[in-house]
Amino acid sequence: MPTIRLATASPATQPTLKETLAQLASIARRAATPSASNSQPADILLLPEAYLGGYPRGSTFGAAVGGRTAEGRNEYLEYFKSAVDLGDIVGEAGAGAGDAWVRREIGGKRNIAGPGHSHDEQVRGDGAREELERIARETGVFLVVGLVERAGGSLYCAVVYVCPNKGIIGKRRKVMPTGSERLIWGQGSPATLKAVTTTIRGVRINLVAVICWENYMPLVRQTVYAQNVNLYLAPTADARETWLSLIRTIGIEGRCFVVSSNMAVRESSKPAAAAVTAATAHQAVTDGAGAFSHASDESPHPRSPTIPRRNSIFDEDGNEIVLPVKHAGSPPATTRRTPRRNSIICEDGNEIILPGPKSPTSPFASKFLQSPPPPLARHIAPPADNQEWLSRGGSVIVSPFGDVLAGPQWEDDDGIIYASVDFDECIRGRLDLDTAGSYSRNDSFKLSVEGLNLEALPY
Repeated sequence: MPTIRLATASPATQPTLKETLAQLASIARRAATPSASNSQPADILLLPEAYLGGYPRGSTFGAAVGGRTAEGRNEYLEYFKSAVDLGDIVGEAGAGAGDAWVRREIGGKRNIAGPGHSHDEQVRGDGAREELERIARETGVFLVVGLVERAGGSLYCAVVYVCPNKGIIGKRRKVMPTGSERLIWGQGSPATLKAVTTTIRGVRINLVAVICWENYMPLVRQTVYAQNVNLYLAPTADARETWLSLIRTIGIEGRCFVVSSNMAVRESSKPAAAAVTAATAHQAVTDGAGAFSHASDESPHPRSPTIPRRNSIFDEDGNEIVLPVKHAGSPPATTRRTPRRNSIICEDGNEIILPGPKSPTSPFASKFLQSPPPPLARHIAPPADNQEWLSRGGSVIVSPFGDVLAGPQWEDDDGIIYASVDFDECIRGRLDLDTAGSYSRNDSFKLSVEGLNLEALPY
C-alpha cells in the first residue's frame, strides 16, 4: 500500500483573519513542496483548534457569577466580529445545515460567489470558505482546519475538512466547550461527529476531528471508533505534558493514526488579544470571484484605553489567579502596568510563589530553589530561550500502536512535522484489539448518538 504523508504544525493566530489565511496558505505550500527536510509532499495537513478566529486565552469577557461588564460585552463583540462566517445556520441543536451546507443548498438555492451564476443563486458567508478551498486546490493538500465560526448570533468552535478536489466535504462543531469556553462558544450537535472519507493514491482514509477536551469524553471517542476511522485528528489548546499520554492512548485504543495540533504562542505576540482587538479588521467582503478580502485591515478598532486589563494568570483548570498590585509610587490606574509576581504554576495548577527582591523567602521556596529540578519527561524539551510562551505547542503524530512518529513540536511556531505512514498498520492492529467491533461486546453494551448513524465505514 502506498504511504500517506501526514503533516501538522503549531502556528499562532495572526492579528487579522486575512493575515492568518495568508499564513495558512504559506504553510500549505511549504508542506506540499519537497525539500531537504521534507522528502515527500504532504497529503493531509492538520492545523490547531480555533486557528482561524483565535483562541482567547486569558480573556475573561468581564464575566463573573451574577455579573457582566460593559467592557466585557464590547470585548465579546470584537471577538464575534473576528470569527469566520462560513454561511451556515445554527440548525437543530447546533448542527448547522449539514449536507445542505456542504452542497451549498441552504434555503433551496445554490449558495456560491462568483460570476456566471444564475440570478437565483446567492452568496453566503464572508469568503473564508472559498479561500480555504482555493488553498487546498492550488496546493493539492487535504486541509483540516480549526476555526471559530459565527452562525446567527452564536459562536462555535469548529473544524472543516477541505478536499483539494471536492472542496469542503464536512464540518463539525465542538459538542462540549470546556470551562470558561462555555460562555462564548455554543454547544455543537453530536451529529457533527460524522466521519468523512477521502481517497489518496488508492488509499481510503476515514477521518474525524475531535476537538481538545472532547478527547477526554469516553463516549465521544467510542462514537469515533464505531465509525471505523483510521485517522483520528485532535486539534487542541492543551499544551500540557499529560496531553501526549492521552493522544498515545487514543492511538492504541482506536488502532488508528492520531495527529494532534496546538498553537505555539509567544508572550510577545498575544494572538488571542490581537484577534479580539481587530474589531473591524474582519469586515470581510467577497469580490465577484469569491476571493477573500478585507474592508479595513489598516484600521483595527482599539481596546478601550480607560479600562486596564487586570493583572492575572490562569491555572491549568482555567481558574483566574489575580496577581498583587504595586501601590507605592504607582502611576494612575488608567495606565498602571503591574509586574508579574515571581511564581510558577505546577502540573496540578497550583501557584508556587518564588522569592523576589522584595519578598520574604519562605522555607518551602528556599527548599524548592535549592533542590535540583526534576528530570524532564522524555518528550518534553526545555525552553529554547528566555522568551515566555503563553502556549508551548506540542503538536504530535502517533501510530496505531501508540508510538510517537513525529514531535512533540515544542516552542516552534514556524516549522512543520511530518510522518509517512502505512494505513494497513491500522488493520494489523485489529488482530488483537477492535474497540468498536470484536472487542466491544456490543451484544451487551449499547451506544447510540442522537442524529448520527454509527454504522462502520469500510476500509
